[in-house]
Amino acid sequence: MLKGKKLIIIKNDEKYFNQLSILKLIKRVRYPAGMNLRALDYRGFFSYQNKYSFCTSTIVKKSNTRLRALSTTTANRSCKVRCESSSASGDELHGKSYSWRSPEGVVRCSANYVPLSPISFLERAADVYRDRTSIVHGCISYTWKETHHRCVKLASVLNHLGVSRGEVVATLAPNVPAMIELHFAVPMAGAIICNLNTRQDPKMISTLLKHSEAKILFVDDQLLDIAEEAVNLLKNTHKKPPLVVVISEPDSRSPLTNTGKYEYESLVESGVTEFSIIRPNDEFDPISLNYTSGTTSQPKGVVFSHRGAYLGSLASVFLRDMQERPVYLWTLPMFHCNGWCFSWGVAVVGGTNICLRRCDPKDIFNNIVLHNVTHMDGAPTVLNMLVNSPATDRKPLPHKVKILTGGASPPPTIISKIEKLGFGVSHIYGLTETYGPGTSCLWKPEWEKLNLEQQLKLKARQGVKAFVMEEVDVKDPVTMESVKCDGKSLGEVMFRGNTVMSGYFKDLKATKEAFEGGWFRSGDLAVKHSDGYIEVKDRSKDVIISGGENICTIEVETVIYSHPGVLEVAVVARPDDHWGETPCAFVKLKEGVDIDAQEIIEYCRDRMPHYMAPRSVVFDDLPRNSTGKVQKFVLREKAKRLGSLL
Repeated sequence: MLKGKKLIIIKNDEKYFNQLSILKLIKRVRYPAGMNLRALDYRGFFSYQNKYSFCTSTIVKKSNTRLRALSTTTANRSCKVRCESSSASGDELHGKSYSWRSPEGVVRCSANYVPLSPISFLERAADVYRDRTSIVHGCISYTWKETHHRCVKLASVLNHLGVSRGEVVATLAPNVPAMIELHFAVPMAGAIICNLNTRQDPKMISTLLKHSEAKILFVDDQLLDIAEEAVNLLKNTHKKPPLVVVISEPDSRSPLTNTGKYEYESLVESGVTEFSIIRPNDEFDPISLNYTSGTTSQPKGVVFSHRGAYLGSLASVFLRDMQERPVYLWTLPMFHCNGWCFSWGVAVVGGTNICLRRCDPKDIFNNIVLHNVTHMDGAPTVLNMLVNSPATDRKPLPHKVKILTGGASPPPTIISKIEKLGFGVSHIYGLTETYGPGTSCLWKPEWEKLNLEQQLKLKARQGVKAFVMEEVDVKDPVTMESVKCDGKSLGEVMFRGNTVMSGYFKDLKATKEAFEGGWFRSGDLAVKHSDGYIEVKDRSKDVIISGGENICTIEVETVIYSHPGVLEVAVVARPDDHWGETPCAFVKLKEGVDIDAQEIIEYCRDRMPHYMAPRSVVFDDLPRNSTGKVQKFVLREKAKRLGSLL
């Protein structure tokens, strides 16, 4: 039954076994031929090891199997047995094999090892920053001590409602206090948090609830109608729908009697602070499930681990150049990569979360001034919204407010305009699969000597690997060779490290494809400059091939963005009977501006090679997903329907 497996005896967490006791114990265990006893390895385990494999992947837990201890040292104790697949690991696939053994006297125990988890950030904040304000939302505010108590109580309620280790708890809510609390409470209950896009339609939400098998759905009262429709669609598939918990504003709470729904605050109040937190058994245990934004296809479920979220949270503080006790304004959706891991990260430095239900320029400026905000984040669409807001909505900033922007390449003109308003912009790049930021464009002191135009172009680059990301490179996707650092050679951006996803939920095929060659393949095409900084040119699916020439749409969009009358732009390929494809620009003009397509085309031809300039321009609103990304697959279909110009 265990052929091709290895049997591992795991020491009990509560009391240590000495070597002699364990050796006596495991001699009584039946094990397959070809398995040899290993010494204490780097994980603190004694094991029988299949001599043909050193793999430790694809763990299958035998949680109900127990063995009695034999010596006085281990009397009345028991230890778990688990089997592990002997299929080749990532390292073995690349010709590496490890047989390292721990030096005598080296052990791993509760004194020197605790699985990394963001849960510890909240526990520390409740102790170190206990009276510091943790959350502000309108007239409501909490301290870190109060937030910790509320999260523990909420975790106890989840446990009481039947949520078990490894089950999914979903949310459908904007940036309200409950979202911050759920990011801690759900993993405290041993569960996996799954934040759903608030702009998804009921059909998509129903599909994601079905795919994730969410046991509970926490929904904002303003989104209840959408959630109810999604749940009803789920019922039609004969799948058990999740329990629904309604999150209400403090001043609008109403009893939900005879509705089959629960009310958030009532549940929190009913919890107990004596609840024993269910911590991860292993750092690699999943903490969250994030569905990709689906700019090119149906969303895929990206799994984050406790370890990755812990390291990603620390990196998020470093990337923002944060000191202790910052004031952070939530303009970045928490449902997007768990707020780039910052839903946990604010606790690291005892910061204050300023919640913002909707991203409105007037509300942003008001909150910055009212709460003395130091940091905020957002996609370039947020920056664009601020620089084009009415002067009556703006207020002078009390100091420079640091903004981390990513999700799409920010046009240099937008960076210039937002910094004139008193903001300091830092550019990051990454994907859901890299826990958000995977690179950052670190500013170099020598760039200060350059003129403004050169500085803005440099700041728009994607930069170098972020803190805790092991490796980032631009490679030929076929040969896997690194491209030249000449700023011209095009390759695919690839990542390796602890802040790369664990895999796609229920999609082993997609996971293997993404990790082919031992790297995560982003699908983004980029060049690498002589200083090692990378610059993304396009998505591989977005490159336009016109007459044999590759046209990077980002370069065309950057030129069009610089036109004073343009508010938004996206460029895609349009079929052409002669050239194969030609650039087609979808443009949204600023209010009150009246220009025609030919003016845009001539503007581009004056500033770039003629073959790169768009041959057609369509004036229309751009379709965007909930994270602000343009849905180019929609525009490609529109351009396809337009047909060839000739």
